[in-house]
Amino acid sequence: MGIKRVFIYIIAAIVLSGCVQSTAFVGPAITIASTGNVSQAGLTFFTNKAVEEETGMNTVSFVSKKIEENHNKTKLKREFKTLVKSNFQKTRKILILQDQFDTFK
Repeated sequence: MGIKRVFIYIIAAIVLSGCVQSTAFVGPAITIASTGNVSQAGLTFFTNKAVEEETGMNTVSFVSKKIEENHNKTKLKREFKTLVKSNFQKTRKILILQDQFDTFK
C-alpha cells in the first residue's frame, strides 16, 4: 500500500509541476476530479484546443494578450486626450492674449 501511495504522489507532483506537454488537459482533468461533470470538462478541453489551433497560444496567454492590448489602447486614448487638452488650453491662452492686445489698440 505504501509503494502505491508514493507512486501516486510522484505522478501527481510531475503532472502538477508543469512538466506536462499539454496544459490544456490539466484544467479539464481537475474539473472531472472535483465536480464529476464530464461534459463540462470535455467542452473546456475542446474549447482550449480550438483556441490553441486558431491562435497558436493557450487560452490563458490569449486572454492575457487581449487584456494587455486593451490596456495599451486605453492608455493611448488617455495620453491623446491629455495632449489635446493641453494644446487646447495653450491655444486658448494665445487667443485671449491676442484679443486683449487688440482691445487696447
